[in-house]
Amino acid sequence: MGAWPSLSNVIFALILATGVGYFTYNMRRLIALIKKGRPIGTVEDKKQRWRNVLYIALGQSKLVKRPLSGVMHVLVYLGFIIINIELLEIVIDGLFGTHRIFQFIGPAYGVLIGLFEVLAVLVFIAVVVFWLRRNALKLKRFWSPEMKGWPKTDANLILYFEMVLMGLFLMMNATDLSFQQMNQGNWVSGSIYALIQNWPEAQLHMVERFCWWVHIIGILGFLNYLYFSKHLHILLAFPNVYFGPTNNPGQFENLDSVTEQVKLMMDPAGDPYAAQPEGTVPEKFGASDVTDLTQVQLLNAMTCTECGRCTSECPANQTGKLLSPRKIMMDTRDRLMALPKEGDSKQLLDDYITREELWACTTCNACVEACPVSIDPVSIIMSMRQYLVMEQSAAPSELNVTMSNIENNAAPWPFNQQDRGNWINEIRK
Repeated sequence: MGAWPSLSNVIFALILATGVGYFTYNMRRLIALIKKGRPIGTVEDKKQRWRNVLYIALGQSKLVKRPLSGVMHVLVYLGFIIINIELLEIVIDGLFGTHRIFQFIGPAYGVLIGLFEVLAVLVFIAVVVFWLRRNALKLKRFWSPEMKGWPKTDANLILYFEMVLMGLFLMMNATDLSFQQMNQGNWVSGSIYALIQNWPEAQLHMVERFCWWVHIIGILGFLNYLYFSKHLHILLAFPNVYFGPTNNPGQFENLDSVTEQVKLMMDPAGDPYAAQPEGTVPEKFGASDVTDLTQVQLLNAMTCTECGRCTSECPANQTGKLLSPRKIMMDTRDRLMALPKEGDSKQLLDDYITREELWACTTCNACVEACPVSIDPVSIIMSMRQYLVMEQSAAPSELNVTMSNIENNAAPWPFNQQDRGNWINEIRK
């Protein structure tokens, strides 16, 4: 009998090391993928960025603009994080063969576990409501074309994961005889125990051990599932909000490559036609593939929660256009994840995102304003538009006419500059 706890501890340590090790491996893969984008240079407005992290990422201020789903999400988010504080006790117990090692702190321990149990019930209820909204009520934003297949399955798997983990936590407490006999903190599990208290002690212990092991394995499994899931935003929301836009809404970044060309053209001593050093590759205007995007844009794509708030606010989408800002982010992420497999055989433009989608955008910034984690689909759309215009001269005819008018008439209208004030004469008549 004395050898079993030692074997149990070794098994636990192996499972923990495997789970944490695989998670670390996947995070390194994720960082390597994001680093395939262009560096962003110096980051300014650091105080404002930290405020954004505090209010948007941690405080979830943009989520609660839709009160029902927002408040429930905050509840699930906080409940899941707070409940998993108990992981520290589970890890210590698993490694050293103890049982509820923090129980020595007395009544405070009971209050803490009691709060955990109440939160677990509230999280369970909120998750059930989320499942009903998605699968029974079938809210429109969850049934868009881009949500078919894996995205829909992924969203439901996460909900099942959370329900099972909360259930295991409560059942683990309910079948823990020593915890129930303490009669402190069993605010919810005590009611479950009242229904099964006549079970043999050995059976209670077996169920408690089963729930304990499955609970910790489930949490490690959930942690490693994140890399393959839209719920990666649980981790990436914080850096994504930090690097999110802090300038005026609708203000676009100048292309450094264009700025350099303009400076060269305006420099009397410069020679824009001078031969470049051998082996020099001209800088690309805009983006046709994910490697042309910035690291922040790729971080945006990996952070996307697929909640659909951006698409539901998009005026182009609402009027039947092909554009869905959520799909732009999902396609960018899918292309980035497939990059090691596909290499140069495909690219983001045309193979994932069509030109019709790009030109449907009105650049109104509604999607950016709606996103709860500061994702900016417009920046990716504009980068790809810049490529089409400046590298391929593939702008729509209406835009070409406008640009020609600006070039020739200094205005988007087809009027000679000398005739620009004629409308005043019309008013005076």
